[in-house]
Amino acid sequence: MYKYFLPTLAMILIASGCGSVEKDLTEAELAKIPFAQKQDFPECSGGLVLTVGSETITANEIIAPFTEHFRTTTQPSSFEQFKNQVRPQLETIVSNKISNAMLYQQAKQKMSDNIDEQLEKAAKQEINKFIVGFKGDYARAEESLKQMGMDWDSFKEYQKKLILSQSYISAQLPQNEPITYSNLIKSYNEMKYEFFALPAMLQFRLIDIQPEKLQVTDPNQSRQQFAMSMAEDLIKQINQGKDFGELAKIYSHGHRRTFGGLWKPVQPESLAKPYDVLATLAKEIQPGQITDPITVPGHVLIMKLEQKQTDTVKPFEDVQKQIEAKIIFERRKQAIDQISEKLASQAELGNKSAFIDFCLTKIYQNSINGN
Repeated sequence: MYKYFLPTLAMILIASGCGSVEKDLTEAELAKIPFAQKQDFPECSGGLVLTVGSETITANEIIAPFTEHFRTTTQPSSFEQFKNQVRPQLETIVSNKISNAMLYQQAKQKMSDNIDEQLEKAAKQEINKFIVGFKGDYARAEESLKQMGMDWDSFKEYQKKLILSQSYISAQLPQNEPITYSNLIKSYNEMKYEFFALPAMLQFRLIDIQPEKLQVTDPNQSRQQFAMSMAEDLIKQINQGKDFGELAKIYSHGHRRTFGGLWKPVQPESLAKPYDVLATLAKEIQPGQITDPITVPGHVLIMKLEQKQTDTVKPFEDVQKQIEAKIIFERRKQAIDQISEKLASQAELGNKSAFIDFCLTKIYQNSINGN
């Protein structure tokens, strides 16, 4: 289950978590936001930081991702509008970063004495994975780190803190409570139409006779009349045991004639004219049955219904494992949120509001100026 959970945990705890702004950030971009060391934070944001115990959060960690976002989105017309729109997201980011800083410090205190050696080994493994991601090209990997504002040392420290924080919070999570059958059924009923809906579907074979493509030898017979008589004759042959698909290959003018007139499964509402009439007729017959000749402008159609399905949902038995996984995920996410809120509340920072105001101003200036 941890394989399912920990990648999401990393997104919850280490990513900024600011709704629509952060959704577009890739994993590599998230790495732009390492835990800054108090003793050597960068001066690039005017030196303004939040100090959380032995950790610091620099303004530039907040400013950079938002500035990048507003380069590609519509800019607010005024600072006041911008502030009202962005401040709630920014407050969430800062609160998450405070929680992360508190989390790391608590994790460090609780871990064993030889944790540094273990983290060093684990971080080196992550570095190797990162290089493998560039097919072993060390220079390209290093250039990518530079673009993220990091070097190998800062990347290694970032990985150490990520690993340590994940390990610590996993240990804080409550043991899995039993998931009862009633829990599963309740969740299934709540989510089945959103996650497990199966739309109506049809599949059929079609003999599509198009009168304008017929050669009529009887001068007293129109192409339309000839098409109708041909269709009636084909239905007689089918009723006598002739294969519908083989007849479609010979007599159909439709685009699926080489496939024996077999259409791919389609949703009834997606059928375009003149074939939309088939959706209505399919409601009146059962799979295996054929229709009488259907006259529509430019066509005489014969349909054999192969299969049909009304709007429904996947049965509970087919999705039980998914529901169980979702329940476990939601329980753990709730526990993580509670831990994060508790950690954030423990850090009463007097300059938090001023820090957020500073970041808002810089983001707005950068987005307007195109920096």
